[in-house]
Amino acid sequence: MEFASVRIITDDVDRLVAFYELVTKVTASRPAPVFAEFRTATGVLAIGSTATVAMLGDRAPKPAHNDSVILEFLVDDVDAEFERLRESLTDVVLEPATMPWGNRSTLVRDPDGNLLNLFSRPAAG
Repeated sequence: MEFASVRIITDDVDRLVAFYELVTKVTASRPAPVFAEFRTATGVLAIGSTATVAMLGDRAPKPAHNDSVILEFLVDDVDAEFERLRESLTDVVLEPATMPWGNRSTLVRDPDGNLLNLFSRPAAG
């Protein structure tokens, strides 16, 4: 088995794609208006509209209802990324800080309220 991707279900694919294009600096692949993918060297983030899970009826994921998952992006410089994105962020949960285990992190929410951790590991010493 091979892990393929994480998919976020949303009511507004275009808005979420624009946000993640800004964050990742990657242009999304859009095979259909209801679906997008961000392919990186280490994984895939997919974004799908509610139409992509409509066949699940009442058991379909609900947009903007995530309270248990954190999407994590390894970056070279957390502080620089935070400053680059700051004007586009509407919900900063944690400004750049050094964690007790040494990682430098900032936690923000995307336009649907999903939690993102932009982090860098401590320099090897």
